[in-house]
Amino acid sequence: MAEIDRPARRVGRPRTTVLTRDLIAHAALRLLDESGADGFTMARLAQALRVRPSALYNHVEGKEDVIAAVRELVSDRIDVSAFETEPWDAAMLAWARSYRVAFAAHPPTIALLATLPLTGALRTMRMYDVVVAAMVRAGWPEGDVLPTLVAVESFILGSALDAIAPADMFDPSGAEDEVPAFASAYRARSAALGEAAPADAAFETGLAALLDGLRVRFAQVAG
Repeated sequence: MAEIDRPARRVGRPRTTVLTRDLIAHAALRLLDESGADGFTMARLAQALRVRPSALYNHVEGKEDVIAAVRELVSDRIDVSAFETEPWDAAMLAWARSYRVAFAAHPPTIALLATLPLTGALRTMRMYDVVVAAMVRAGWPEGDVLPTLVAVESFILGSALDAIAPADMFDPSGAEDEVPAFASAYRARSAALGEAAPADAAFETGLAALLDGLRVRFAQVAG
């Protein structure tokens, strides 16, 4: 039989990006890191992926769905394993530290994700499900669990922003005579911290105080 003529196979990577929802989410997260929420559009995302905007809609429903996928990427990095093995307060300590690290790595996502619903972010919902189930098992009244988590998250997200702030943002240099108590406290903090980051110290101080308060509340409300 005569050999069938076939077009020569191209060598190397295909010119067209092979899209997946996770690939789109990773590109969106990079775009958010570079341009912030105001600079994030589906057109710019398509440009970053070197595809037509219409190609994105074969894998995501729209901008809100992309944001949900980005939320999943960030929340995937939050460790909830301690809730399976540790008391609720020890687990929350580990969770809060992991949560802060995950969001501090991507500051532009903080305000964006903190103000949008969880719709479409199933992996994020599963993360919360582990936390909620552990707290209910520990004896927290079910109606108290989400208000408690939101209170802790509010502190964590503020601390994540503080983690990227300049270490000397409270430096009163040049105004010491006008604010002597503040200037003295700034010097005392610097001496006490040594090489430690001020934001890390503030986070640990606040987290310890928050957990102390929650232990007191737990003793009052636990069944």
